[in-house]
Amino acid sequence: MSDKLIALFGPTASGKTRLTEELFSTGFEIINTDSVQVYKGLDIASAKPDEKIMEKIPHHLVNILEPYQQFNSGTFCTMAEEEMKKITARGNIPLITGGTAYYFRQLLYGAASTPKADEEVRAKVNELLEEKGKDWLYSYLEEIDPSSARRINKNDVYRISRAVEVYLTSGKKLSSYKISSTLRSDYDILIIALKRERSELIKRIEARVDEMFSSGLTDEIERLKSMGADLSWPAMNSIGYKEFFLYDDLKTIREKIIIATRQYAKRQMTFFRSFKDAIWLDADDINQISKTVESFLSKAQ
Repeated sequence: MSDKLIALFGPTASGKTRLTEELFSTGFEIINTDSVQVYKGLDIASAKPDEKIMEKIPHHLVNILEPYQQFNSGTFCTMAEEEMKKITARGNIPLITGGTAYYFRQLLYGAASTPKADEEVRAKVNELLEEKGKDWLYSYLEEIDPSSARRINKNDVYRISRAVEVYLTSGKKLSSYKISSTLRSDYDILIIALKRERSELIKRIEARVDEMFSSGLTDEIERLKSMGADLSWPAMNSIGYKEFFLYDDLKTIREKIIIATRQYAKRQMTFFRSFKDAIWLDADDINQISKTVESFLSKAQ
């Protein structure tokens, strides 16, 4: 009999943290699937769970890196697999939750079988990056693989470089490599996807951004800057942080964060809809979500 695993995902501000606290406080351990919450000191704009929640429910892959360190989906999956084994060995159930969609996809469905890295090509791409800059490299990606460019943040140097590497190595676009549509079979998996009306989600995003500022986001940014943070640090290219390096007045920064978050939530929903095994539930329907979880936990395989 396979061990059980639950994946809970939804767009930014959909209410994942509240749900985990209400429904998964006993017998579960959380594996963070948010590419920003892995960083130490990035607490407010990442909506990192507070210490009270993390004491109540064990969390993994939170606060594991310095903001200047690189992190990618491959590293995430390796670390997540290790945590999943440890959690099930303790008799608990892994709860995979967060908002980074391609982390979910790779962990649950596997990575696309792209060509292995060619060191000469990688060196060439790094040389181009150093000589011409990330904006040029992103523009080049837009020319050779527009589909991948649309999916990759223009500040995500690692993923831009990898997409260019794949093209230069194989002559094929990264977007042409298809990921398996078959869910992994070594775990018995329940995937819950949270949905909200678009108008309601927009209101929640705006309220969340205002709460970020009232909770001390500006002070958090100043502390990071005092450590030497700038846009060369991977973590600083995240929404809610990069705007402080691109704009001067707080009103503009707030507006830009809201716009970027709304766009990100839209991309998340588009991505999540490709998960054919997901059960879509209203984020406020605690009763139905609870019944779905209970039914999954009680069923025999």
